[in-house]
Amino acid sequence: MNDPILENLNPSQLQAVKTTEGYVRVIAGAGSGKTKALTSRFAYIVDRLGINSSNILCVTFTNKAAQEMKRRVKTLIGDTYDLAFITTYHGFCVRFLREEINKIHYPKNFIILDAEDQKSILRDIFNELQINSKHLTFKQVLRFISKQKSTSNYLGYILENKGFEPDQSDSLSSRIFQIYLDKLKRNYALDFDDLIHFTAFILDTNPDVLLKWQENLHYIQVDEAQDSSENQFHLVEMLSRLHQNLFLVGDPDQTIYEWRGAKPEYLVEFDSMFPDTQTIIMNRNYRSTPNILKIGNHIIKNNTVRVDKDMVTDKPEGFEVVHFHGKNDFEESRWIAAEIKEILQAEQASYSDITILYRSSHLSRNIEQALIKDNIPYAIFGGIRFFERKEIKDVLSLLRLIVQGDNFSFLRMHNHPSRGLGKKFLERLSLLAGEQNLSLLQALEKNITDQELSKKGAVEFLELIKGLRETAKTKSISDLVKIILDKSGLSELYRKDGDEDRLENIKELVNSMLLLEKENNAPVDIVEYLQEVSLYTDLDADTDNQDKVKLMTIHISKGLEFPYVFLCGFTEGVLPSALSVKERRARAIEEERRLMYVAVTRAEKRFYMTDSEGFNFTTGLNKYPSRFLFEIKEEFYVRKGVLSQQIIENSKNSLGAARPLENTAFSEGDMVMHPVWNKGRIQAVNLEKKEYLVDFFDIGKIKPIDFGFRHLTAFSEDSGDSEGPKELLELAEHLKTAPDPFGQDPEVETKDNPEFSPDTIFDAEPDENTQKDRKDAKKWWKL
Repeated sequence: MNDPILENLNPSQLQAVKTTEGYVRVIAGAGSGKTKALTSRFAYIVDRLGINSSNILCVTFTNKAAQEMKRRVKTLIGDTYDLAFITTYHGFCVRFLREEINKIHYPKNFIILDAEDQKSILRDIFNELQINSKHLTFKQVLRFISKQKSTSNYLGYILENKGFEPDQSDSLSSRIFQIYLDKLKRNYALDFDDLIHFTAFILDTNPDVLLKWQENLHYIQVDEAQDSSENQFHLVEMLSRLHQNLFLVGDPDQTIYEWRGAKPEYLVEFDSMFPDTQTIIMNRNYRSTPNILKIGNHIIKNNTVRVDKDMVTDKPEGFEVVHFHGKNDFEESRWIAAEIKEILQAEQASYSDITILYRSSHLSRNIEQALIKDNIPYAIFGGIRFFERKEIKDVLSLLRLIVQGDNFSFLRMHNHPSRGLGKKFLERLSLLAGEQNLSLLQALEKNITDQELSKKGAVEFLELIKGLRETAKTKSISDLVKIILDKSGLSELYRKDGDEDRLENIKELVNSMLLLEKENNAPVDIVEYLQEVSLYTDLDADTDNQDKVKLMTIHISKGLEFPYVFLCGFTEGVLPSALSVKERRARAIEEERRLMYVAVTRAEKRFYMTDSEGFNFTTGLNKYPSRFLFEIKEEFYVRKGVLSQQIIENSKNSLGAARPLENTAFSEGDMVMHPVWNKGRIQAVNLEKKEYLVDFFDIGKIKPIDFGFRHLTAFSEDSGDSEGPKELLELAEHLKTAPDPFGQDPEVETKDNPEFSPDTIFDAEPDENTQKDRKDAKKWWKL
């Protein structure tokens, strides 16, 4: 008799499924069937061990992955079980906060802000402070806010109900951060970072709540564990302490989000943190041919932060991997288009079987032009997220305004479509709202007879909201949206706009609501719906039915697979990214190599690498093939196009010059002299970051000094305290009066942000109490 749960599992998958107790680490390589193992294990615990499915938490990183897991579990054990805890980290936190956020005196109908909401707030703050992108960009500020929330006690500021008093001595970024927190607090709004931080804070500060959730969650499974951040790992580790059944599955070789906080060390060193850990290696690949796997295995061996493994497969050798070198961008893109036509004819393939990957989005331009010229249909993945499209945000904002009355939604919709409510109207309303401590909507309702507010458009808007609130009491959410579109004038506006895509997108929104109502077999709670959809991403959209060549970044391709894959722009300075290498050095090289590995292991049947000659505007140098090409033995691939020996030699020579020298100017224990901080001793030499850690005696602090800082000189007793050359004295005087731009965090990461200016972003070094608080907050297992 066939066992639907355990059949077709290989020995390592079977071991992962049946190893249910204790701390378990599964190193699951690309295409090794980890989702099958995860879902079979969930089904096994429920169906064979008799554990209630509501006592199992299974977290992953995208809603699409969570939905796929639910579908597979239902196939194995039926659809009568509660699978709500097969979810994302953020999805779990939303469910937790719905029950527990009252512990910190927040309402359960809190608002979740997405990226567009955050930008709207920043736009408002920039206007208040009369600054623009010349001072700071939204991208810089959002990165700073996220960094601050990970390193500061910002929740104390929020929960102590402090008001914000501008302090001109604060850095501009800190002032923006404080105003941002103030606006979120006033509206009981949480951004994505807050979801994790609020959850962890409540669990950390309420032992009864922690015990309640620990007792309920007997088993915890973490998918893509290599991408977990410190806060995410802290969350699952904390919840698993009682029953000690924590199951991590992932692949350190596919960690490509370190710049966003991922810590592959938690998976790599999991067995050191928990000595009783059982480790299972899943290295049988069901996706790619041996020729493709050879490339991947060969490249990734050069990394150090990993668990050693070689992927193997039973498939036949297959088509040889191809590297094409073009004389210019045009030749590279034209060759890709021609090869696509060859694949279509020789393999009887569809356009949708073919995917073109690149390191950065701008690289798609030449490819798109070539595809258009050859009449090859294509679709770019990773554009505007569905739920961030203007028309969708309009509808959701009105829904939110009806049930929550928040300021963000009011500001978006009070004059859209136009009602003649201009700047003076809003200034007067904002003044009254501040004086009366009301939301903008409440202030308008209370002061509608005010001379500057009693406009026809304002009266009609209040009537619209009042009527929709009454309608919401009796109508389903899908019917309510149809009524909103009609009564608000949005439907007529979109028709006049002539953009049929907008109307099609709204139809898709209504259809998704109808489907949700059908699945639940009950009315959908509007507040819960609004909280859920704020977590969706563009990867959750169903785009599999389009017969078009797919174009996407390597980051977006993670977790996906395609029969035929082209990696274009395989150029030094692009992959690896020169900007990333400059900022994060050896750590960046490893992550860029993992990006290459992810690209290779997406391919099932054929894999192509392409690059071209010319000028690289990112590096300001001539273009050469990626250094990763030279890490692959030439017998592992076929070369097409003419790559001259001169270019190969120039490429290797440029790489040799760029590599850090291990023969450093100073060694550990050496005495040195600094133009500002005077004498110090080298405590450590960090070759990876190319810096010395120097203990300066006069200030009693250890500072990271870059290898390239030419004013750090050797010191001996014979040299005394001589003044030194004039240029050093001038430099010393300048540095004594200049702010320390890296005082707070010398390791700050600024990925893909060429406009980043550290001295405009980060505050001065934290005081001793702050440093002590951060040190005390560290857990024993944190790296």
